[in-house]
Amino acid sequence: MAKARVGLYEVKGDSLVRTHRSCPKCGPGTFLAEHGNRRACGHCGYSESKGNVAPPTGGASRPKGPKPA
Repeated sequence: MAKARVGLYEVKGDSLVRTHRSCPKCGPGTFLAEHGNRRACGHCGYSESKGNVAPPTGGASRPKGPKPA
């Protein structure tokens, strides 16, 4: 079964433009997944930092301590 390629390409005029970077180890057929602060390849495990991206803010944090029984 083939995976969906929705969102990996964008139509500009008469051509397709890639929206995600390709993995430098695997080649142009493998895209890097976009995470909050990094890009990662699911095929070979390569990852790179996005640079000065602030971590997401907000949301509830878990209380620290023992787990409830």
